[in-house]
Amino acid sequence: MTSTAVIDLLGALAYGELVSYERITADAVIAPTLADQVSLATIAAAEFDHFHKVSVRLQELGADPVTVMQPFVEPINQLHENLAPRDWLEGLLKVYVGDGIVADFYRELSNQMAPDVAELIEEVLGDSGHDAFAIRHIQEAIAADGKVAGRLALWGRRLMGEMISQATLISAARPEIHTLFLDAARDADNMSGLLNRLTVGHARRMDVLKLAS
Repeated sequence: MTSTAVIDLLGALAYGELVSYERITADAVIAPTLADQVSLATIAAAEFDHFHKVSVRLQELGADPVTVMQPFVEPINQLHENLAPRDWLEGLLKVYVGDGIVADFYRELSNQMAPDVAELIEEVLGDSGHDAFAIRHIQEAIAADGKVAGRLALWGRRLMGEMISQATLISAARPEIHTLFLDAARDADNMSGLLNRLTVGHARRMDVLKLAS
């Protein structure tokens, strides 16, 4: 795979991690308890560390992180504008389920990369602690008010549709990324095979929360 494809994919990943850091920091500000604020601040710090690791690798490859992130700013920002959560619980589900879909998408693309690049991507996409945090709070909220489950199930289905749609737009931001996307689809036999794997991952996460996908 060309070095341009590696740089483009890492650029998309770097900006995604930077946005995750910003979003989780914002969630910490509105967290209901001081303990939650501390937990989210810790998770945000881990996300920033992921961003830093990708930035360092880009610099090692001779690329300027800001420059290579730039093509992905608009599509990624548009994704988050389209999926603005209405409250804290929707925000938690968006990070757990929504970011999980995006992570699966990047893993599919990283299968086309050299092992050292794929390992970095897997490390950066690893859970920073937010999954367990989100699962616990969402399950507690559902136990306290059963009506929450229906609302979050609808939100989860919307996340799935929007994330898949926007992932294709992100892949189209750069020709090399789009080629990776098409190669990943071929490795999955066809596009429906790739989308099916993303759907299965989404359903698994929703099942953990006992929410219909």
